[in-house]
Amino acid sequence: MDPTVLIERELQQVLTAYARMCDERNWAAIDSVFSEDASAEYGGWPLPDRAAILRMLTRNLGGCGPTQHLLGNLTVDHGTDGPRSRISVRAAHRGAAELADQTYECLGEYLDHWVATPQGWRIRHRRMVITLEIGSRRLLRPAPG
Repeated sequence: MDPTVLIERELQQVLTAYARMCDERNWAAIDSVFSEDASAEYGGWPLPDRAAILRMLTRNLGGCGPTQHLLGNLTVDHGTDGPRSRISVRAAHRGAAELADQTYECLGEYLDHWVATPQGWRIRHRRMVITLEIGSRRLLRPAPG
């Protein structure tokens, strides 16, 4: 079997783990998604390290109601400096408490640069490009208290 097919399957598994981590608020799973030296840029906001990525996720999703991160149309380029992937994302969010009647959807792409670690493939750098937003970002907020 072509080894690139196996790598692409492994990358897909990590991307799925990311979506589940967000939707289930399982922040401990960040170790299975991002490398220790990871950085990111979400919608133009630079995040210099994995701790900053986790702070952003908990700040935006911790006090949000139910979410669903859907991923599809994965493409992978197997470059000399490691795989780079591009995957479409549609993230739906419902508000919580007094914002429970509001929704926010974000459509775009995750552009990821990967690194092989002893634990498996991890995202070394992510850039999220947002192409469409529907609703209000104000329902993205930290957990109360």
